[in-house]
Amino acid sequence: MLVGSIEAGGTKFVCAVGDEEYNIVDSHHFPTTDPDTTLSKVIDYFQQFKISALGVASFGPLDLDKKSENFGSIMASPKLDWRNIPIYQILKDRLHIPIFLTTDVNGSAYGEYIIGRLRGQKLNSLVYYTIGTGVGAGIIYDGKFLGDLGHPEMGHVFVKRHPNDKDFKGICHYHHDCLEGLVSGPTFEVRLGKRGEDVSLNDPVWDVMAYYMAQALMQSTMTLRPSKFVLGGSVINDTFLKKIRQQYKMLINDYISLPPLEDYIVRPLVENNGSATIGNFALAIKQS
Repeated sequence: MLVGSIEAGGTKFVCAVGDEEYNIVDSHHFPTTDPDTTLSKVIDYFQQFKISALGVASFGPLDLDKKSENFGSIMASPKLDWRNIPIYQILKDRLHIPIFLTTDVNGSAYGEYIIGRLRGQKLNSLVYYTIGTGVGAGIIYDGKFLGDLGHPEMGHVFVKRHPNDKDFKGICHYHHDCLEGLVSGPTFEVRLGKRGEDVSLNDPVWDVMAYYMAQALMQSTMTLRPSKFVLGGSVINDTFLKKIRQQYKMLINDYISLPPLEDYIVRPLVENNGSATIGNFALAIKQS
């Protein structure tokens, strides 16, 4: 049996075909341009294969309320030409196979959950944060996604300002100084006038951003008590991760018992941000 995966990103669509063991049989990617052009290329690609089902992890926000008339649509996206595009229905009408649609970070979270369990980790729950152009999070609890009226928007929680960052307005169009507004990749250029990859790992900005991420992890810890945190995305690196653990430990202040933080707050098991492809394969298999 073959299944398909779409990781629908703001920059590119990564399409893959895999088998029941999560092996990639074929893959291709297309730049994210206008919806008609991009989705036509995606559909043409999958029509070359006899796939039984398709898992789609898309940028959003998405309407995932199955009782909504807009179910399966991309909603208030910063990519204006993609707003209100019914991505689920378009793919369903053209491919005529079962489709599971979720957010890009939910797909990554599910992929990490699947791979972790396959490698013998005793995971009942997992929270995955992605820190890149934006900040998002997905929650797996008892093998299922959390969220009823919609998917979590944990990148838009508010955090306490760092004493050395009070003059920075924050870049989120909706909330300014929410988590995404303070730690996403584009904040480097606004704060420092250069791209994140050009910022020295000794720059104090990493400590400021680690303070914000540690607060978000603490909130999730106290609310959900997950088995594991996974931090992915282009902004994450080993130095930043170490700083986050340090700040997190200070914030928790021995209030609760936790596993060693080197095992509890980690980078993805799947390299090159490929977790979503594995997650999509697994979700497609469940649909077939």
